[in-house]
Amino acid sequence: MIFTDTHAHLYLEEFAKDAQEIMQRAEKACVSQIYLPNIDHTSIDAMLEWELKFPNCIATIGLHPCSVKKDFERELYLVEDWLKRRKFVAIGEMGIDLYWDTTFFEEQKEAFKIQANWAKQYNLPLIIHCRNSIDETIQLVEELQDAEKSLSGIFHCFSGTLEQAQKIIDLGFYLGIGGVVTFKKSGLDEVLKNLSLENLVLETDSPYLAPVPHRGKRNESSYIPLIAEKVASIYQITLEDVAQKTTENARKIFAKF
Repeated sequence: MIFTDTHAHLYLEEFAKDAQEIMQRAEKACVSQIYLPNIDHTSIDAMLEWELKFPNCIATIGLHPCSVKKDFERELYLVEDWLKRRKFVAIGEMGIDLYWDTTFFEEQKEAFKIQANWAKQYNLPLIIHCRNSIDETIQLVEELQDAEKSLSGIFHCFSGTLEQAQKIIDLGFYLGIGGVVTFKKSGLDEVLKNLSLENLVLETDSPYLAPVPHRGKRNESSYIPLIAEKVASIYQITLEDVAQKTTENARKIFAKF
């Protein structure tokens, strides 16, 4: 049985003191591959060091929407420079975030468009952040998507409605399902009942959004089976089935690399 964590920020300071133990626990939990989305220029070195130290961890490159400020072009210049210097498996974490502040919404949209064009240029999937902005993000992708559906990837940390989920799937994207699915009042289980497992991948978003029974504590990749168990119960299938299908889906997404 093999699991894939498609979204974990294990290179952050929260994991510095017990990195080896974290990876040992992930291996014991059968999490064989972990994708590390970038945040901004401050995270690149630590992310690449973690990737070098742990071969089953794979870096992506992008600019997180919460790091989009007035000087976002400078940040994007660094992302573009890294895209020219080495191969990455995806562009992200990028997207729109309207949770804390809407001041730089227009800048976030511009940064989104630029990174989406790089995804087309380099034939890479997108890892999309859409907190408090699912409809706005769907609209952006609709505007940027072409007939060949050259844009693809994951709507990370999906927690929207069935209608939103179907629009995302129709656009050629997958839904990233994490610890939120284990929360009693999330309502995500009712949404997933009406969707196919073919459209899902698993993620932790470590160190955030730890699944029950670790809710409120530091998240880590070894908790992926807890998320998978909840998904298995929703679909009334085995844990092995969830592991196999979601790992297959992850491989499809990142196959272009």
